[in-house]
Amino acid sequence: MPNWCDLSRDEVAEAACSGAVAVLPLGAIEQHGSHLPTGTDTLLAAAAVEAAVARTGDIGLPPVAYGCSLGHTAHWPGTLSLSVPTLTAIVTDIGRWVVASGFRKMVVINAHATNGPPAQAALLTLRHEIPMLRTCFASLYDITMRAHTGYRSDADDPHANVAETSMMLHIDGGLVSLDRAVDEEDRTLNRVLTYPMPDVTRSGVVGRPSSATADSGAVLFDEIVEDIAELLRQARAETEPMPDRPMVSASTPGRSDPGRC
Repeated sequence: MPNWCDLSRDEVAEAACSGAVAVLPLGAIEQHGSHLPTGTDTLLAAAAVEAAVARTGDIGLPPVAYGCSLGHTAHWPGTLSLSVPTLTAIVTDIGRWVVASGFRKMVVINAHATNGPPAQAALLTLRHEIPMLRTCFASLYDITMRAHTGYRSDADDPHANVAETSMMLHIDGGLVSLDRAVDEEDRTLNRVLTYPMPDVTRSGVVGRPSSATADSGAVLFDEIVEDIAELLRQARAETEPMPDRPMVSASTPGRSDPGRC
């Protein structure tokens, strides 16, 4: 509890009327070296949201497993990427239907860096299209300074590194083959341009996953979960900046006004 897929329609409506925040985990399916599963980002986002909403009573939406992973290219097997417009459309459509069920606040919790631009474009569209919906975008790796520091302990632009590997050891160690871990330096330091992954790593890894432990992963994961929970508490309690200003209703074609509480 609470997970959208586990609730009946009446329970979803009750959650919306209670002021619960709808929380969307956003992941990716992409190569994570030889030691981590391709679904690492999705698994981490889903687990973190599930744990956070258990603390706050908000509603976890089904995770978007596919992300925008174009930078991994076809150099390594395992990546299944959406295009930028496709991911934007998916997040936009989810937001529309969240409103149709009566929710007024939606937070996207992301675990993959290049999901940011398309997902935030979706939230901009939703803000324009449905002004009554309040949204927020946050990523596991920078939701707070301690999360930022924890994720980047071994690389400034990490991938399949010690942080991700440690957290995966914590949430599902059976999916991790630590004996296959390869350490590789971050070659993007002090560069201002962007590069696809095959141009900066031979192994598909950036960082030092060989030093990962389940214990350190548990500490970092719990810190991130609490950071998400605190964000949700703030979002749920937040009131309108100008409470005397009339709220504009949803104007999505084909949708009725979802006010039903």
